[in-house]
Amino acid sequence: MPTTRLTKRAVDAFAPPAEKQIVYWDSEIRGFGVRILKSGLKTFVLQYRNSEGIKRRINLGRFGVMTVEQARDSAKIKLGLVVAGEDPAHEARQARKGMTVAEMCDWYLTEARAGNILGRKNRPIKASSLNMDESSIRTHIKPLLGKRVVRHLTVADVEQMQTDVRNGKTAKPRPVGRGGKTSGGAGVAGRCVGTLQAVIGHAKHKGLLAEHPTKGAKRLKSKKKDRRLSVAEIEALGTAIAYAERNGENPTGLGVVRLLLLTGYRREEAQAMHRIWVHSEGGYVAFPDTKGDAQLRAIGPAAIRVIEAQPRVIGNPHVFPSAGADGPFTAVTSCLDRVCRLAGISGVTPHTLRHTFGSVAGDLGFSELTIRAMLGHASQNVTQDYVHIDEALKLAVRMTSDEIEKLLAQGANKLAAIPLAA
Repeated sequence: MPTTRLTKRAVDAFAPPAEKQIVYWDSEIRGFGVRILKSGLKTFVLQYRNSEGIKRRINLGRFGVMTVEQARDSAKIKLGLVVAGEDPAHEARQARKGMTVAEMCDWYLTEARAGNILGRKNRPIKASSLNMDESSIRTHIKPLLGKRVVRHLTVADVEQMQTDVRNGKTAKPRPVGRGGKTSGGAGVAGRCVGTLQAVIGHAKHKGLLAEHPTKGAKRLKSKKKDRRLSVAEIEALGTAIAYAERNGENPTGLGVVRLLLLTGYRREEAQAMHRIWVHSEGGYVAFPDTKGDAQLRAIGPAAIRVIEAQPRVIGNPHVFPSAGADGPFTAVTSCLDRVCRLAGISGVTPHTLRHTFGSVAGDLGFSELTIRAMLGHASQNVTQDYVHIDEALKLAVRMTSDEIEKLLAQGANKLAAIPLAA
């Protein structure tokens, strides 16, 4: 690990690491350093061995809130306690037993983003999941329970929070530029309980709590999303897409809508797809990371034609690039809403298009196991063997995609029969 004398100028100049974290140690005080996360967060730390020879590391304070000299003085004081046989880390853990919900949530987000908390399959929690957790924490959990001491919480407290979120107590307008408001509901309420229970569970695992005070809290079951487009609605959507193309709708957004319908991919998978992941000749897309980890997903010729029709932007690797940045297009939901209004259909989300793809596959006679594999639910290892062996799965995807393309074309043909206005 790098060492240098820590000064304000030095700490200001330290750049965030490309991955995980890095610690710069002070060249004068052994064990005193500053930890820098990928996000740019800089925290003073002290590492030492207690009287039992066990290595400990504690946080002294965040750079910007605490100066370098204040952190240096704090480190000297705590090292003096160590020499006297005391253990500052043990005292800190004892103090944390009085952490509020807000403090524990902040601890969780910081540690999880640093990769220090493991989730499913004993892997660091994905950034997308942490973003959802942070949204639930900021919007619902902190306003309702943030000031409460965690170890004093009860099952009733958590279930009351769930009721309040479901009933819209934390509903508020969205930030400028976004429509609607955060309105709660059973699904959001249940996710809040899941997030809070996970935070407390991780804190217990890390030794910040002796017991999980709200274990056993019942989580609301959200209504299953089973909305699918009928044959008539798919045709109506085809008509609306063709009309929208004539009248200035964002072509990139329409491309994503088409791809979602023709593949059954998740919204995030379609929007963030890189061109290099698409293997047209092999009939698959090699996703390096999805909700089910890295996967190869079959894709039909109809969907490949949509991808190949998208204009390339130099320096942007995405199939559907953002118009104003080097990232992906992210406004498919708004585009889909506008197209559905034109089509006269309601209750449609990107997930509806995914469910429609699976339902059409079912109408064509494919088994539930095959449909799960088509949608990326089944375990699929990213190996070259998969590309050659599972031709049956690629056939199922192609037939489903072709059927949906046919219905969209039938809708578009209805508009084509109407002459353009002079």
